[in-house]
Amino acid sequence: MFEKKIAIDFVKAKPELLKMDGFSEKSILEHLKLYQGYVNKYNEIMEKLDALSIDEAKNGNATFSTIRELKVELTFAIGGVKNHEIYFSNLGGKGGKPNSKLLKQIEKDFGSYEKWEADFKGSALSARGWVWLAWDRDANMLMNVIGDAQNTFPIWNAKPILALDMYEHAFWLDYQTNKSAYIDAFFKNIDWNDVLKKFEKV
Repeated sequence: MFEKKIAIDFVKAKPELLKMDGFSEKSILEHLKLYQGYVNKYNEIMEKLDALSIDEAKNGNATFSTIRELKVELTFAIGGVKNHEIYFSNLGGKGGKPNSKLLKQIEKDFGSYEKWEADFKGSALSARGWVWLAWDRDANMLMNVIGDAQNTFPIWNAKPILALDMYEHAFWLDYQTNKSAYIDAFFKNIDWNDVLKKFEKV
């Protein structure tokens, strides 16, 4: 259960989130409320799953059943929690290029940093929900991956290390329909040290 996760803890741990160039304080605070909503819904769904009777649990149906509905929406709620946690932890930095170890891996897997950046930005403009830079443990390489929702198009056995939220709620207050400007602002504020830590873990 994620009951101890509170959205405002991101700001307490990283106050620079409210002082980023290109992101208004209001936009970040409203976005954090959305993250908290995913936490709350995850907990609510888990409680409902715990409360299912044995008969309700075993009487699943692919067209509709209580257990199907709860299990499907659980993936959306938990995706909303985890994706936003990566996104907010990735922000609050000074942008630029990543640290040498990660930069070398990007250059190896994409040919150059510039080609990776173009691919990532193009993927972001093409995404309806998310774009991730992920480490594929099977291929031993970095990939840019599109997800049209919190729970769509995951690459199995891959770990996201950089996440960009492309849902309208992430940029509408500051940029309306100007997605490119929002993406540029994201790049100016990437905390590459955080991304490197995630990369080193995988």
